[in-house]
Amino acid sequence: MLSCEHGGNRVPAKWKDVLRPAEALLPTHRGFDAGALELARRLARRLDAPLFAATVTRLLVDLNRHERSRAVFSRWTAELSADLRRELVLRWHRPHRAAVHDACAAAIAGGHAVVHVAVHSFTPVLGGVTRNADVGLLYDPSRARERGFVERWRAELSGRAPALRVRMNYPYRGSSDGLTRWLRTCFSDRRYAGVELELNQALLDSPPRWRTATAAIEASLRAALG
Repeated sequence: MLSCEHGGNRVPAKWKDVLRPAEALLPTHRGFDAGALELARRLARRLDAPLFAATVTRLLVDLNRHERSRAVFSRWTAELSADLRRELVLRWHRPHRAAVHDACAAAIAGGHAVVHVAVHSFTPVLGGVTRNADVGLLYDPSRARERGFVERWRAELSGRAPALRVRMNYPYRGSSDGLTRWLRTCFSDRRYAGVELELNQALLDSPPRWRTATAAIEASLRAALG
C-alpha cells in the first residue's frame, strides 16, 4: 500500500489567517512535497494498490511526525492555543495515520504481509548544502525483511536507470521519526515493511528525467515485490 503525507499545500478556510504570514512558503518544500502525490497516484494506479494521501499543508500539522514531537507543528501553529492545536491533530493528523494503520492491520489479519511505501520528495539544496542523490530509500536496517526488500528494490532500480543516483537512508535516516517508524512499533517485521521513498525535486525541472525516474521506480517496485 501507498501513502503520501505531504501531498499538497492546501489551507482550509478556517486556518487561512493563521498561515497568512507564511503564504510565500506554501509553494516551496516548506509547504509540501512537490511531485510526491503525482508519483504516488501513478504507483497506486499502475500497481492497483490502495493510496492514502493528504493534501493539507504541512505548515498546519505534519502528518509524518508523531503528535508529541515538537516538529509536528510549524512556527505559526505552534503558537496556537492548546485547543486549536488539538483540533488540528484530531481533524487531520490522527485520521490519516489511523487510516494507514487500520488498512495494514486488516491486511495482516487476512493473512497477508504488507509492504508500505510512503512517497515523499526533498529539496535539492538545504541549508546551503546540495543533496547528492536523485532517489532515497529510507528503511530500518535492524528489520531483516525490510532490509532485504529495499536491497532488492535498489538493485532493480539501479539496473533499469543506472544514471539515477540511488542512496539508502538518505537524505534522512529511515529510523527517524515518521509514519513508518510508528507503524513498525505496531506490526512485526515478518508482517510489515515500511519504506519511505524520497525523490529529489530537481528531477521536476527536467521532464525527460522525471519521466525516466518515475517509470523506473514503478517497474523496479513491481519487480521487487515479485
